[in-house]
Amino acid sequence: MMRIDGLNSLSDATNKSLSVGEDKITTIPDRMYFRIGDVAEIVGVQPYVLRFWEKEFDFLVPIKNASGQRLYRKGDVESVLLIKKLLYMERYSIEGAKKRIKELRKEGKLSTAKKERAPLDDHKLDCVRMVKDELRSLIDYVS
Repeated sequence: MMRIDGLNSLSDATNKSLSVGEDKITTIPDRMYFRIGDVAEIVGVQPYVLRFWEKEFDFLVPIKNASGQRLYRKGDVESVLLIKKLLYMERYSIEGAKKRIKELRKEGKLSTAKKERAPLDDHKLDCVRMVKDELRSLIDYVS
């Protein structure tokens, strides 16, 4: 199979997230609730990191079911992805990330910031398009 910037095979394109270069294009499954292990897998951190972030960021409060398991909503997962972006990609400290989120909330840009997954440049978009075209041609070939 062909290798394109971090995509080891075309089957990688069917996973939950595409690795394009060093960034990931994260897709959140269309579900109402996610367990902590699911969120940890989507975001790419360990569950203990999520529990730590719950203590540090007061707006991150997943509900708990009758047995005490944390259940995250889709908005919570978007918040976690924003926190990860601020801490890991933009290199904010915990306090800096808290301040940045407050600024985004004041400016009314928090919802758009939460929707942003990872910045895609033209090269990465071209790679994703190329994989998509190749997948279409494989489907046409098999049909």
